[in-house]
Amino acid sequence: MMPAMKTSFWVSALMRRAEVGGAYAMLMQKGDGDAGAVLVKVCTLDREAVLYRPIRNMEGARVWLPKGPLPEFEIDAFINGRKASDPDLWVVEIEDKQGRHFLTEPIEAQ
Repeated sequence: MMPAMKTSFWVSALMRRAEVGGAYAMLMQKGDGDAGAVLVKVCTLDREAVLYRPIRNMEGARVWLPKGPLPEFEIDAFINGRKASDPDLWVVEIEDKQGRHFLTEPIEAQ
Protein backbone atom coordinates (compact mmCIF):
# COMPACT_ATOMS: atom_id res chain seq x y z
CA MET A 1 0.00 0.00 0.00
CA MET A 2 1.31 3.41 -0.96
CA PRO A 3 1.92 5.82 1.95
CA ALA A 4 -0.28 8.90 2.12
CA MET A 5 1.09 12.13 0.72
CA LYS A 6 2.16 14.67 3.32
CA THR A 7 -0.50 17.29 3.86
CA SER A 8 1.92 20.14 3.21
CA PHE A 9 2.71 18.79 -0.29
CA TRP A 10 -0.96 18.12 -1.04
CA VAL A 11 -1.97 21.66 -0.03
CA SER A 12 0.81 23.17 -2.14
CA ALA A 13 -0.34 21.17 -5.16
CA LEU A 14 -3.97 22.24 -4.69
CA MET A 15 -3.01 25.89 -4.43
CA ARG A 16 -0.82 25.61 -7.53
CA ARG A 17 -3.64 23.97 -9.55
CA ALA A 18 -5.95 26.83 -8.55
CA GLU A 19 -3.41 29.50 -9.51
CA VAL A 20 -2.62 27.84 -12.85
CA GLY A 21 -6.38 27.73 -13.47
CA GLY A 22 -6.65 31.49 -12.97
CA ALA A 23 -8.09 31.48 -9.45
CA TYR A 24 -6.64 33.03 -6.30
CA ALA A 25 -5.68 30.58 -3.55
CA MET A 26 -4.48 31.45 -0.08
CA LEU A 27 -3.52 29.48 2.98
CA MET A 28 -5.71 30.69 5.83
CA GLN A 29 -4.36 28.28 8.44
CA LYS A 30 -1.35 26.00 8.40
CA GLY A 31 -1.77 22.76 10.30
CA ASP A 32 0.33 19.67 10.87
CA GLY A 33 2.65 19.28 7.87
CA ASP A 34 2.47 15.50 7.80
CA ALA A 35 -1.12 14.54 8.49
CA GLY A 36 -3.37 17.49 9.35
CA ALA A 37 -6.92 17.53 8.02
CA VAL A 38 -7.77 20.05 5.29
CA LEU A 39 -10.85 22.19 4.71
CA VAL A 40 -11.22 23.89 1.32
CA LYS A 41 -13.39 27.00 1.16
CA VAL A 42 -14.40 28.18 -2.32
CA CYS A 43 -15.67 31.76 -2.56
CA THR A 44 -17.52 32.86 -5.68
CA LEU A 45 -17.08 36.57 -4.85
CA ASP A 46 -20.83 37.07 -4.31
CA ARG A 47 -20.70 36.66 -0.50
CA GLU A 48 -21.43 32.95 -0.81
CA ALA A 49 -19.08 30.02 -0.41
CA VAL A 50 -18.92 26.23 -0.52
CA LEU A 51 -16.87 24.29 2.00
CA TYR A 52 -15.35 20.94 1.05
CA ARG A 53 -14.62 18.53 3.92
CA PRO A 54 -12.75 15.24 3.48
CA ILE A 55 -14.33 11.93 4.50
CA ARG A 56 -13.45 8.30 3.82
CA ASN A 57 -15.86 6.25 1.72
CA MET A 58 -16.68 2.58 2.31
CA GLU A 59 -13.53 1.53 0.42
CA GLY A 60 -11.33 3.81 2.55
CA ALA A 61 -10.64 6.32 -0.23
CA ARG A 62 -10.81 10.04 0.47
CA VAL A 63 -13.80 11.83 -1.01
CA TRP A 64 -14.95 15.40 -0.45
CA LEU A 65 -18.29 16.37 1.05
CA PRO A 66 -19.56 19.83 0.02
CA LYS A 67 -21.39 22.15 2.40
CA GLY A 68 -23.19 24.99 0.66
CA PRO A 69 -23.43 27.21 -1.18
CA LEU A 70 -24.16 29.23 1.93
CA PRO A 71 -23.54 32.82 3.01
CA GLU A 72 -19.80 33.16 3.54
CA PHE A 73 -20.21 34.09 7.21
CA GLU A 74 -21.91 30.74 7.89
CA ILE A 75 -19.03 28.84 6.29
CA ASP A 76 -16.57 30.94 8.31
CA ALA A 77 -18.43 30.12 11.54
CA PHE A 78 -18.19 26.40 10.77
CA ILE A 79 -14.46 26.72 10.01
CA ASN A 80 -13.84 28.66 13.23
CA GLY A 81 -15.57 25.93 15.21
CA ARG A 82 -13.34 23.28 13.64
CA LYS A 83 -10.20 25.38 14.18
CA ALA A 84 -11.02 25.69 17.88
CA SER A 85 -11.13 21.90 18.29
CA ASP A 86 -8.37 20.88 15.83
CA PRO A 87 -5.02 22.72 16.06
CA ASP A 88 -3.62 20.56 13.22
CA LEU A 89 -6.27 21.76 10.75
CA TRP A 90 -5.32 23.32 7.40
CA VAL A 91 -7.69 25.82 5.76
CA VAL A 92 -7.29 26.74 2.09
CA GLU A 93 -9.44 29.48 0.58
CA ILE A 94 -9.92 29.66 -3.17
CA GLU A 95 -11.53 32.68 -4.80
CA ASP A 96 -13.01 31.81 -8.16
CA LYS A 97 -16.02 33.43 -9.84
CA GLN A 98 -16.86 30.09 -11.47
CA GLY A 99 -16.81 28.27 -8.11
CA ARG A 100 -14.16 25.73 -9.16
CA HIS A 101 -12.62 23.75 -6.29
CA PHE A 102 -9.59 22.24 -8.12
CA LEU A 103 -9.84 19.03 -6.07
CA THR A 104 -8.83 15.87 -7.92
CA GLU A 105 -10.54 13.35 -5.62
CA PRO A 106 -14.25 12.54 -6.03
CA ILE A 107 -16.94 14.90 -4.65
CA GLU A 108 -19.90 13.30 -2.86
CA ALA A 109 -23.41 14.50 -3.72
CA GLN A 110 -25.09 16.61 -1.05
